[in-house]
Amino acid sequence: MAKKKYPKGVFMDIPDFTTAREFIENGHLKGGDNKQYIYMETAKTTRTKSFNEVWYDSVGLGQYLFKHGMNEKKVAILSDNSYYWIICFYSILTGNNTAIPLDAKLMDDDIIDIMVRSRCDAIYYSKDFAGTIEKMKGADGVNISLYMPIESFYDMIAEGHADIDAGSDSYLDHPPTPDTLAAIVYTSGTTGRSKGVMLSHRNVTASVVASLRVLQSTHGIGFLPMNHTFAWASALFSSNVVIGWGYICRSLKDIPNDMKTYHPHQIAGVPLLVETIYKTIWRTAEKKGAADKLRKGLKISNFLRKFGIDVRRKLFKEIIDGLGGQLEYLVIGGAYLDPKIEKGMSDFGIEILNGYGTTECSPGITLSTMFAHKLGSCGKPMSCCEVKIHEPDEEGVGEIWVKGDNVMVGYYDDPEATAAVFEDGWYKTGDYGRFDEDGFLFYVGRKKNLIVLSNGKNVSPEEIEDKIMITIPYVKEVVVSDEDNFITAEFFLDEEACPDAKERIKQDVNELNRNLPVYKRILKVKTRDTEFPKTTTLKIKRVYKD
Repeated sequence: MAKKKYPKGVFMDIPDFTTAREFIENGHLKGGDNKQYIYMETAKTTRTKSFNEVWYDSVGLGQYLFKHGMNEKKVAILSDNSYYWIICFYSILTGNNTAIPLDAKLMDDDIIDIMVRSRCDAIYYSKDFAGTIEKMKGADGVNISLYMPIESFYDMIAEGHADIDAGSDSYLDHPPTPDTLAAIVYTSGTTGRSKGVMLSHRNVTASVVASLRVLQSTHGIGFLPMNHTFAWASALFSSNVVIGWGYICRSLKDIPNDMKTYHPHQIAGVPLLVETIYKTIWRTAEKKGAADKLRKGLKISNFLRKFGIDVRRKLFKEIIDGLGGQLEYLVIGGAYLDPKIEKGMSDFGIEILNGYGTTECSPGITLSTMFAHKLGSCGKPMSCCEVKIHEPDEEGVGEIWVKGDNVMVGYYDDPEATAAVFEDGWYKTGDYGRFDEDGFLFYVGRKKNLIVLSNGKNVSPEEIEDKIMITIPYVKEVVVSDEDNFITAEFFLDEEACPDAKERIKQDVNELNRNLPVYKRILKVKTRDTEFPKTTTLKIKRVYKD
């Protein structure tokens, strides 16, 4: 078991919060008229909202829900990222209701299925999903009584405040408790039907508070899908505690210009973001004929760092200025990141802070910080939980188990699935990992992906996939599996970068095999002409044997 200690007195003190409403109210009381959110109102118009305005909008919309019978009810949100999404979310959590944040990329049938299974009572939706809503209204088993178009946002807020001014009972007089169900989040797993993860206010606040006690920033750019718990911890709630502001980015392609405009101190994202930034840096250097100069600069910088001399942010000022000039780190989670890219960004003076978590843990379990991070690791356990490796093998690898205030209540309306993932109070993540001698967690792979060989040896396909991605540069995607009792690797290759990729791949796999134990060697190679099918969170869908 590993516990984490961090230096004291480095950051502002973070008090104990036990409900999401306390976060949002704190922003109003401490932030006042300071800006909290900046966003594009139209294609050409930027709008800024202060902490006071955010509170005003949240209260008005929350009262609208209450006036229309929404108290201790379940309220869904179906929309792409926007300021309006945030306020809809806040309006639910500041009262006594439960949010169901929907993945806007799901198919209509999947969204309707979730509405039926969750027994949802009301839904906010944007006009982009008007067709989905019409199907929903006519679907069997849907019992939604209140449909709220987000385009009527300010009318609903005005109606709510008019109700309060008229002396009506206020939803604010019915606050949530730490044990109130804050949200039911339906996971988008790589296989099977989604499960509704029940998160209490205690769960959500524990994860946010723990992360803020070791990692704080002043302002950033948010583009993570807001229905994901990672976005809640990294932006939606944290800004109300540290009183920082954020720009709501519309899409990944807008980030380069947005960074130059809003000069973020940090960005939370997925590995794809880091890969895009890193490749753009080198692509730009190649176009300018400056790649050799950049390589020389890196050699000089890395040599000086051996003697404690750090000139990265001066030497690579042009690169950092291209990213807004103030970017210090990126918090990354959700998928594998090539350590070469992680180190490459660090060599330029921008740290990559990897974390590990699951929706069931609200989501944070471990986190790297500016004071404690190690290449390839997921950081150390956060203060809100205990983490242990269950039944580690001779290499220290075993299933990651978690216990703490961040761990979910259970799966909605599914006691069997809930019982299957808990043992003696520990949540069994289904992920394999190991701790090193310094207490850093290294993720190895999913338990259900594990290949069990006839000799009893266990092989993690993710471990081999990671080695492939590090070693063979023209591999875009790879899935390792057990096919006909052989370890098989199926590749999607970058034939634009390497025209003879399909001819080279077997030879390069054989070279890789020489550095693997015999029982982990790839014995069968396949290639494909298209990308692997993926979930809405861009994780490859794996096929499992019965």
